[in-house]
Amino acid sequence: MSLSPINQRRLALFKANKRGWWSLWIFLVLFTLSLGAELIANDKPIVVRYDGEWYFPVFKRYAETAFGGEFPLQANYKSPYIQDLIAKKDGWMIWPPLPFDYASINYELQIPAPAPPSLVNWLGTDDQGRDVLARVIYGFRISILFALTLTLLSGIIGVIAGALQGYYGGWVDLVGQRLLEIWSGLPVLYLLIILASFVQPNFWWLLGIMLLFSWMALVDVVRAEFLRGRNLEYVRAARALGMRNSAIMFRHILPNAMVSTLTFLPFILTGAIGTLTALDFLGFGLPPGEPSLGELVAQGKANLQAPWLGITAFAVLALMLTLLVFIGEAARDAFDPRKGT
Repeated sequence: MSLSPINQRRLALFKANKRGWWSLWIFLVLFTLSLGAELIANDKPIVVRYDGEWYFPVFKRYAETAFGGEFPLQANYKSPYIQDLIAKKDGWMIWPPLPFDYASINYELQIPAPAPPSLVNWLGTDDQGRDVLARVIYGFRISILFALTLTLLSGIIGVIAGALQGYYGGWVDLVGQRLLEIWSGLPVLYLLIILASFVQPNFWWLLGIMLLFSWMALVDVVRAEFLRGRNLEYVRAARALGMRNSAIMFRHILPNAMVSTLTFLPFILTGAIGTLTALDFLGFGLPPGEPSLGELVAQGKANLQAPWLGITAFAVLALMLTLLVFIGEAARDAFDPRKGT
């Protein structure tokens, strides 16, 4: 399907911003790799060939008895006992490039944890002996998925709220703006900490708490576009022809309002990542043991004698946020009608 002339122009403007264009490709490559984290960093082999049968431990749990063991417990594929059982049946295993997942502990460290980078642990270990690179890969994926989900839901709620205020105006707009002013005046981070202290937070609980406040970023932009668009001639004509208000709002005015809205989404994305990292750093984020970039920052602060922890956390967060900001700047230029190709 070919693009319309205006979308072709926007794509050309986006590509003309080389910094944003290459940032988009780098980000997509990193995000795609993180989606397959189990195939990159895992303490289970990807494929096991045993007694003429194929096994895929990355995707399915197998008991020790499946390989001739004695106990119906999950097989420990790093154990010499299991490896010998598989080898006796002319079997073999294919391991991921990094034989650790985010919770794996390296029990063969020659020095106390946190251990510095080595050929086994490429970015070293944290103070519990867990591989830092594995935790970075899984933490990167959680941060991006969390931020993308929050941005999508925030965009939907913010667009609906702004559209209703801008299109109907009057008391709807007046009451909505007063409620928005009160709600936006609340100390968000403190409220997040208080709410997170009542329950054991998890991915969805944190998402729900942060969604209470993140949707407000788009309301003013959408409201302004609808206030302007509701008085245009084609909107008046559609209203005179008896078209429903909902159809006018979301079929005729919303496509124009989405131009300015889309330019804000990458910056909401970076804000969501920053807030999640801050909560994890303070201990009010994801449950203990979950891969988290904020928890890695806290480990770097608590272990100043292990500078690789803090440097790794800073480098990953800086790279992630920089790429997203560059993408956002390119998107803003692409939708700016004043920009020329």
